[in-house]
Amino acid sequence: MTDLAHDRLVQLCEDLKLHGVADGYAALATAAAEQGQSFTDYLEAVLQAERDFRRARSAATMVRMAGFPAVKTLESYDFKFATSAPKRQIEQLAALSFVARKENVVFLGPSGVGKTHLAIALGHRAASAGIKTQFTTAADLILKIEAAQRHGRMNEVFRTLARYSLLIVDEIGYLPLRREQAHLFFQVIAARYEKGATIMTSNLGFGAWDQAFAGDRVLTAAMLDRLLHHSHVVQIQGDSYRLKEKRMAGIIGTQTAKETVAS
Repeated sequence: MTDLAHDRLVQLCEDLKLHGVADGYAALATAAAEQGQSFTDYLEAVLQAERDFRRARSAATMVRMAGFPAVKTLESYDFKFATSAPKRQIEQLAALSFVARKENVVFLGPSGVGKTHLAIALGHRAASAGIKTQFTTAADLILKIEAAQRHGRMNEVFRTLARYSLLIVDEIGYLPLRREQAHLFFQVIAARYEKGATIMTSNLGFGAWDQAFAGDRVLTAAMLDRLLHHSHVVQIQGDSYRLKEKRMAGIIGTQTAKETVAS
């Protein structure tokens, strides 16, 4: 093929927004000639290349818009270190059927055992599958809602949150909420009840969640009632994964590591 013919084909692909075809048609043509494929088979291969390109681009966009602080996958989670992590339960959640059923997932455990990693990994898998996903910390979510409240845009924020098929709220309990903030957070959970899936992570057992929500036991009970009605609770115990390498290098001792995690 001449350079001129190549340029014309690429320009046609640009005009028609067939970027996958532009990237792959030449290699596919060479393979088709070597294998003696028919024109129909070649056309099918080219269209499949365009479909795969669009799917990959869409998945990348969904992942980017989800707002993950880092890329985490289930394959990179160290189940050999976190031996208490229920691998079979997590693998079942990875099928993402809980999202379709609008169920919730709550990861509980001390700091450093990989709760956030697993939450992001499930979210990354969901976003890659074309599921509208959003990641946030509890503190950032409250700040966003409070800002909207000051500007009279509360309804707009709640409509936006309702559009996510999967909402991930990280670090419940790390920072205690004031009473007004606790009520705003309750509204998020109430609005998503049986309407969308939510993943949460917390270093607190459910019995201590009222400490994070302004000591309001009634509000906390009402929130947990909605959150846990259709839910999967994943309990993870053990030492901090983040301190593993430092312990192995002898930088800190085991007792020091445990005290750091508990603090």
